[in-house]
Amino acid sequence: MRNLNIFLYEWKHFVRSPFKIVALFLFILASIYGLQNGADLYEKQYLEIKKVNQKVTDKKDEIVNYFEKGEKGPKNRPWIDVATPFWAIYNTPTYHYKKATPAIVYNIGQTEQYGFYKSIDIYSSPYDADMAKEIANPERIQSGTLDFAFVVLFLLPLLLLVLLYNIKGQEAEQGFLPLVFVQTGSKNWWLVSRTAFYTILLLLTLFGLLFYGTMLTPIFKTDSTLWQIFLWVAIYLIFWILIYFLILKYGKNTVSNTLQMIGVWLLFAFIIPAAVQQWISIEKPTNLMVDIIDTKRDKTDEIYDQTNELTDKQLFNLYPSLKQTEIAKDSVGIKNARRRSIRALINSAMKNTIAKIDQDNQSRNELISKTYWFNPLTYFQNKFNHLSGTHYDDYQDYRNDIQDLIDKRIEIMVLDIWNDVKVDKVKYLEYNKTLK
Repeated sequence: MRNLNIFLYEWKHFVRSPFKIVALFLFILASIYGLQNGADLYEKQYLEIKKVNQKVTDKKDEIVNYFEKGEKGPKNRPWIDVATPFWAIYNTPTYHYKKATPAIVYNIGQTEQYGFYKSIDIYSSPYDADMAKEIANPERIQSGTLDFAFVVLFLLPLLLLVLLYNIKGQEAEQGFLPLVFVQTGSKNWWLVSRTAFYTILLLLTLFGLLFYGTMLTPIFKTDSTLWQIFLWVAIYLIFWILIYFLILKYGKNTVSNTLQMIGVWLLFAFIIPAAVQQWISIEKPTNLMVDIIDTKRDKTDEIYDQTNELTDKQLFNLYPSLKQTEIAKDSVGIKNARRRSIRALINSAMKNTIAKIDQDNQSRNELISKTYWFNPLTYFQNKFNHLSGTHYDDYQDYRNDIQDLIDKRIEIMVLDIWNDVKVDKVKYLEYNKTLK
């Protein structure tokens, strides 16, 4: 009964405070806008992938048509012969997708900063120009993109500040705080109950917003991500509730409490993340990927200029079975096979360079993870990124898959070239299925 009376008191206090109602209303509007942005991005990527798949189908039909007509390729490009493994695989359209999860409605994360589909050919690399560089969500907000996670991480603490700032302080300033304690029986119980009212109010609001998100993407039909996100949103809310409660408990007046709340928010939302970012930049400078440029340019020239004997040795080390093929014993045929296979050596050199870059990035991430204990916003941001499939690790897996597809494509091409495989319609369709 005592709790109910305090809740009723706080409800009357809330509805009579236009400032608090407007703050909650603006928070809801910002959240809905962020959810719509996530849903629009999900729909945009879905439609784009559908369009790309149609292009793949059209390209495949075009090549199949050459086989059915007994043609080698387009008449205006007579050097193309789709009956050979090199040109058949070169003209096998393959794309790899980083499909957005329905949970992207809640957290865009790094989705807009990376390509979500990649054309795979023997000249591809996981760090091609169409694989954009990472940028942080707070930086992206400056260009007008706002998502639900940003609203929760940065605006929820401000909303909570507006709702709690004058609890206890107002009563103390008006001089009837001792009377309140007499009526409620306990100062801490009265303070906990009033704070609990706004905690419940915000939990209901947040769940309602999350549920609204389920109507924008099919997240309810997939897995338990909705409940996991709600759990972490609730934990994040409790984190700020505890901080503000301690300020209210030991605070003396409304102005002092408000300034302390603002100071803590600035500390966790901006000062600590900025200091960590600056420290990381000094400790582990961003890899400018100059090594990739050098490999593409200098190492490629070096491989093309090296002796045939060295090229053969490297190819045989890479694919030992080539040494036993008939082409390897044919002094004429080996020249063409060698020339067509050099890309495998360049790809191997690129992989060694990429491994160093990935190692640098991993070191940076591990260093950042060590700051989580005093950098909670980054910790929660990464949690939301993991749950929505937009974390750095998700894009690293995407890049790894791209490299695997490149390796597989080159290996099949090289082996078929050296085994003098003749490509027909059936073989071409097999390529499409294998390299998909």
